[in-house]
Amino acid sequence: MSAQIHSYLMSEDARGQANFYVESLGGEILFLNTFAEMPGTPEAMKDKVMHLTLKVAGTNTLMMSDSFEPVSYNRSICLALNYDDVSEAGNAYAKLSEGGESKYPLALQPWGAYYGEVIDKFGVTWMITTQ
Repeated sequence: MSAQIHSYLMSEDARGQANFYVESLGGEILFLNTFAEMPGTPEAMKDKVMHLTLKVAGTNTLMMSDSFEPVSYNRSICLALNYDDVSEAGNAYAKLSEGGESKYPLALQPWGAYYGEVIDKFGVTWMITTQ
């Protein structure tokens, strides 16, 4: 048996959050469909994102959807990005920090890698590391 794990984020603004990640990490929205494509969808829900696939920071895939309940991310799940280049890691850290909260500044750690942690303006925790 084989399977793949993909991160799937529920969002209060999937389009806006996806665009923030494209600007912060590089990438593109590969697929987006809305609830308007479902028969019988109420008018107020038609523009909401049913499914969005996003390529970020190279070949990484995030999937997203608008939520109809308030979204709450917690510290028990983080998204980790591992870079080969310290300047790329620093750039991603800085951009993800805009409007968010720096938990741990990106800095050289005793184990020899750079590590930093940030909570972005949408509440998602990112762990940024280098090799």
